Formats: sequence, structure tokens, C-alpha cells
Amino acid sequence: MAVKEILTIGHPILAARADEVDVGTINSPEIQGEIQDMIDTMRDANGAGIAANQIGIPKRMFVIEVGNNPRYPYKPKVPLTIIINPSIKFLSDETFVSNEGCLSVPQMRANVDRHVEIQVDYLDQTGKAVQQTIRGYSACTWQHEYDHLDGLLFPNRVTDMSSFCSWKVFQEFKQKEFAEQVQALVDKWGA
Repeated sequence: MAVKEILTIGHPILAARADEVDVGTINSPEIQGEIQDMIDTMRDANGAGIAANQIGIPKRMFVIEVGNNPRYPYKPKVPLTIIINPSIKFLSDETFVSNEGCLSVPQMRANVDRHVEIQVDYLDQTGKAVQQTIRGYSACTWQHEYDHLDGLLFPNRVTDMSSFCSWKVFQEFKQKEFAEQVQALVDKWGA
């Protein structure tokens, strides 16, 4: 397995809906290798998640993992999770203004409205069906990665064009306040 090139905004694979994974192929060396490539690439880039199409694989798969990530010191921890053929259902109308960045949109961030309570249905790395309720800031991460599978990047969802900024400006002028907002959301929802 290997670290792969991360495609950037404007690439046609990122702008297209990814294909369903044939359930019968999940345990194949090909799919398992692609999953490992996503994990290796995400970790190498200090990402909180990565979708298969970000590394040129137009399949409905993504991985999420948040530990002690230097890019996202304010994010709640999430164990390594492999998601195949997911669906998302919003459980409430409550939203949170998430200031997001993306490995496929280098050096930029902006505000996006995300639901704070979702139900996700997906297959795990072995093909087992999983249903989870995700609440709080972690729900934002799931929605961000899910959007990739439908050919959407965070700039497609920006709610306030004046919120665009570089990573450097975010870290210097906005991260502290945003981290406090995330902590309040975590305190309320638990994640």
C-alpha cells in the first residue's frame, strides 16, 4: 500500500458522483488495498478524513480518524472508521457553522453550515452493515467526507463568501474563537 497523490479542486473525478462499491468485492485485495491507500494518504497529510475519489478512486468509500492531529487540535477524537456505500439522514434541523478546510482545496478555509445530529448507515471494511448516530462536531466531518462522494467540495457549500481565508490567517486570527465554539458544541452534544 502507499501514499497517493491527493487530487485538487477542479479535477473531474472530484466533481463527479462516485460509484457504489459492489458488496461482493469488499473483501477483495483490490478494495482492501484501496482502503489502506486512503488510510496511508490521510495519515501522511494529517487529514481528519479522506474520500476515495480524492486519491483518484471514484468509489463511494471514505475513512475518518482524528487523534492528536496538528491540523485540527480542536476536533474531538474519532477512532479509525472505514465507511463504504454510506447514506446520511439528518435527525434535526439544528446546524453549526463549521469553518472547514480540505486536503483537495489546499491552504483555504471557509464557513459551511452542517447538521449537528445525523444517522449514518454504511458498510464497514468487512462488509458488515453499520448504523450510527453521530452528534456534535464529529457530524460535520462525516458530512464533509460524504459530500465528496457526491462530487461536492466545501466551497460548493460556503454560506458566507467573506469567510474564505488562508490556513495561516485562520490559525492566527480565527482558530482560538472557532475552537471555543467547537468546545461548546462538544459540551452540548458529547462529540
